[in-house]
Amino acid sequence: MSQPNSRAETSAVPESHAEAGVRAPLTFIVPQDGKPCFHSSALTGGLPKVFFETEDRTVTIRDMRPLADGLSLDRQGFELHHHETAVDDLYDDAAVEDVYEPEIEALLKAATGADRVVIFDHTRRSDAVRGAANPDGPRGPASRVHVDYTVASGPVRAADVLGAEAVARILDAGGRIVQINVWRPITGPVQRTPLALADAASVKAAELVATDQVFPDRVGEIYLLAHGAEQRWYWAPRMERNEVLLIKGWDTLDDGRARFTPHGAFPLSDQSPDAPARESIETRTYLVFEG
Repeated sequence: MSQPNSRAETSAVPESHAEAGVRAPLTFIVPQDGKPCFHSSALTGGLPKVFFETEDRTVTIRDMRPLADGLSLDRQGFELHHHETAVDDLYDDAAVEDVYEPEIEALLKAATGADRVVIFDHTRRSDAVRGAANPDGPRGPASRVHVDYTVASGPVRAADVLGAEAVARILDAGGRIVQINVWRPITGPVQRTPLALADAASVKAAELVATDQVFPDRVGEIYLLAHGAEQRWYWAPRMERNEVLLIKGWDTLDDGRARFTPHGAFPLSDQSPDAPARESIETRTYLVFEG
């Protein structure tokens, strides 16, 4: 992928959130015999129901802002961008479809050189007690460290979204398909439950645990992450609504570049329950690079 044309600007970081990093717990899966699974919020109508064990591990999560100009979707698996939106209310579905989606499409084409961007999902999240409203029910932050797609489910979901014939045509012609999430605060600055991202190069393949995600009409598959001593973690302190994180979830190329980027929400040690709720919107996309 080409380097983006615009990077997020570096802003002042509180002393406690300095480049050396914050220490905070992340929630990892405990490897087990048999394939883990969970029932999604869409199936339960509330919180997901899990059938596996997790553990909280305290890790160092470093500030990515001083490194923002050098971050790459193909190396670390994520990038931080400054990006304005003309949408005042990101809970307005019509405005998201009519205005926000073209903005995201233009951002991703400029940042990556993709020939086509296909947007197929938006999910809002909030750490308020009731979560954030979505067509399939309320959603809270995703606290378990995960990747949205796997070696197996990435191609299946791409065929669902783009069409199996289109996927075959693109790949047979030497093209490439990449799944990218665009994560934005709905309100800012984020003062509670921010997002941590792993440097994809620091994650071992054996630490990615394929897990079934059961929906009302299908069974998907994601990776949950087991803790590893060599994993490197990053966050962007006090993100504003004019900033976005690009997060790679899957790539048809398997040549040593980043393919899967684990991420998850975490609590700040000094966050106040009286601070505004963390509200975010994540947009799932497929990027098509023709051969």
